[in-house]
Amino acid sequence: MGLFRRGNLSSILQRIFGKKHARIGVYGPPNVGKTTLANRILRDWTGDIMGSVSEIPHETRRAKWKKDVKVENGNSSLFMDIVDTPGIATKVDFKDFMNTYGLSRDEAKRRAKEATEGVIESIRWLEDIDGVLLVMDSTQDPFTQVNVTILGNLEARNLPVLVAANKIDMENSSPATLKSAFPQHPVVPISALTGYNADNLYSIMVKHFSKKRRRKKRR
Repeated sequence: MGLFRRGNLSSILQRIFGKKHARIGVYGPPNVGKTTLANRILRDWTGDIMGSVSEIPHETRRAKWKKDVKVENGNSSLFMDIVDTPGIATKVDFKDFMNTYGLSRDEAKRRAKEATEGVIESIRWLEDIDGVLLVMDSTQDPFTQVNVTILGNLEARNLPVLVAANKIDMENSSPATLKSAFPQHPVVPISALTGYNADNLYSIMVKHFSKKRRRKKRR
């Protein structure tokens, strides 16, 4: 819990000095490009990176965060802590790691156990998040059980959501489908890998999270 206490102190100090400070969580299913997008944001604004990426699902199995990232849009700016969370899944089966990705039985079981723990950690982090950058794969059907479950959870908590329709560099991408599927939230097409349309994403992040972040008592 020390992690939360340090974050709370940072948020209080930021508000005292008048900065628009928010803790933004990067959420979504496994392998939609959450860490790639977090890396893109950090490279563009701090020169840092969040973590490694892999084609194997659940590469991120523990939440990682970077403090005091400043994103600018003209004369406006957003000061935020950005939290890269483990992918949320309704089921994690160690056999999938063996059959699809060739991991050994022991390694597959370990990864599945850590991935399950990561899902729980992601949900717990929602108690300390001001807004969510929800990453979805624009090449996939948006009406999945995971996507609907995540959005329902976020809406129930009254968290402001900005949908990043990722992978628009792929030929079969359809960000318009995501916009039609979830019209209640702003949807921004983005290629986290190439950085295409990143400036537009940053502009909307500053406007959306500065004005609409959830107001709540910090623990």
